[in-house]
Amino acid sequence: MKFGLYSEMQLPSGKTEKQVYDEVIEQIIHADKAGFDVYSLIDHHHFSKFSISTNPLAVYAAVASRTKDIRFRTALHILPQQNPLRLAGEIAAADLITDGRIEVGVGRGHAWVYPNQGITPIEEAKPRFEEALAILEQALRGEKVNFFGKYYTADNVEVCPRPLQRKMQFTTGGTSEHTYRQAGEKGWGIFVPPLLPLATLLDKFDVYRKACWDNGHEPQIIWLRSVYLSDGDENQLRQEAEKHFYNFLLGNAAPTAGLPEKERMINAGFLFYTKGILQNLPKMTYEELLEKNVVWAGTPEAICEKIEKIKKEVEGLVEIDFLTNYGGMDHWKVLKQQELLSKRVMPNFKNTKEPQLNRV
Repeated sequence: MKFGLYSEMQLPSGKTEKQVYDEVIEQIIHADKAGFDVYSLIDHHHFSKFSISTNPLAVYAAVASRTKDIRFRTALHILPQQNPLRLAGEIAAADLITDGRIEVGVGRGHAWVYPNQGITPIEEAKPRFEEALAILEQALRGEKVNFFGKYYTADNVEVCPRPLQRKMQFTTGGTSEHTYRQAGEKGWGIFVPPLLPLATLLDKFDVYRKACWDNGHEPQIIWLRSVYLSDGDENQLRQEAEKHFYNFLLGNAAPTAGLPEKERMINAGFLFYTKGILQNLPKMTYEELLEKNVVWAGTPEAICEKIEKIKKEVEGLVEIDFLTNYGGMDHWKVLKQQELLSKRVMPNFKNTKEPQLNRV
């Protein structure tokens, strides 16, 4: 079992943008020393309460010389809003700087990153994604790019530099059945949204696993959850964690005020955003959040039990990623959470033999 950390880099009241970036850099350096396998940052623009992580590759380059083993994943590069030829060169440069530790996450992005007056209309998100992906895959294989589509044209274009890794690890994430099927067909890892209950994802996992096995790939499911660990009693735990959880949920719900019209989202394939799920999460009680596993809180032993349970319920699970930096949490608390996970949770799952997956 691999373990990683994930941060949305929300901008809380009381912290400056510079402070958020400086703290995340120190947290990544600590995570490397603590033995985490991967650190993931979101690629997001326009809504500071949700995220100010607009250039993950720059952060990874900043910590490259101060870390040794930890890998770096972007979750996810929003391809419809990128020039894929430029992005391929930027990823390759980051891979050279980090000595081959970059992993490539790709996606269409949240529905709210396509405002009505935006450069890219939401209706173009899916077709632009497919064309940009085809170009990015060619370029990161070190090939000259030849592509002639509706939105992009590349006639024997050399992309330089080439990445150090000759085969880049791709990951995607989202809520649509198409995303899970495509990930399985291509042999990508699937990055599970961090706030959805397991029951809402089971049918998507079935689609993903079948597509993997039909195409000769092993499933690689990455489970995300915001977590708070403490040896205190339930009342103390709640006092320490509750406000951070709710600030996190409010930050995720904040950009929904900028969503396009419902009909446009449905027609563009962003059905999830029409259901009001994100808007309703902050309305749940603390007890409901824990009961439905929207967030994880408890002693290190209790978190181990939750991991054991999710391992049994999710066939193809290969990695657990934790959110420990969320909702305006103090920097020292984040480091404490990372330390508790590395010393009292992760050792219980390292170097254990994984069961063979059933491919029937």
